[in-house]
Amino acid sequence: MALIDRTVTGFLDAFAASDPTPGGGSAAAMAGAMSAALLAMVTGMAKTKSNAIAEREALDEANGEIVTLRGTLTTLIDRDADAYDLVVAAFRKPKGTDEEKAARKAAIQDATRVATEIPLETMQACAALLRLGKVVAEHGNTNAASDVHVAALLARAALAGARSNVDINLPGITNPVIAADLLTRANQYDAEAGA
Repeated sequence: MALIDRTVTGFLDAFAASDPTPGGGSAAAMAGAMSAALLAMVTGMAKTKSNAIAEREALDEANGEIVTLRGTLTTLIDRDADAYDLVVAAFRKPKGTDEEKAARKAAIQDATRVATEIPLETMQACAALLRLGKVVAEHGNTNAASDVHVAALLARAALAGARSNVDINLPGITNPVIAADLLTRANQYDAEAGA
């Protein structure tokens, strides 16, 4: 059963289990999805900060992006766990012959790249949420200011958690061009988020 289809208790039990997945990358994506859900709630409120038409338009525009990001982050919860399982499967490949060793090495590199790109997607989505959160804070109902604040905290934590996953995987990538590109992207998303 997909993580996102579980009850909240079942979801938390999956994280608490001794299995390596789901792990921090899935938790980061979940925190990002929760951030998006809170921001969507505030953009959907009937009242804006001053009930000006321009505020309503700004919130409606932000809402479309936020809803899309929520969907992206929700899928990343399971995709992150799947990526880690891909790495484990690559390491379990046979290595008795030179051909098997070469195939195993290539599979490990491919899986490690995927396991690095998934948290990069989480970082990218969370950087966008932090940008959109500023719009929501500026125009949203002041009674929901604490909800926007919690959303920002969750997005920032999700971005930092995803960055940790990127950083732990990067040394396993032996192609310096690929590793440099992934590092550049991670730094870019940190910069966009003001991290």
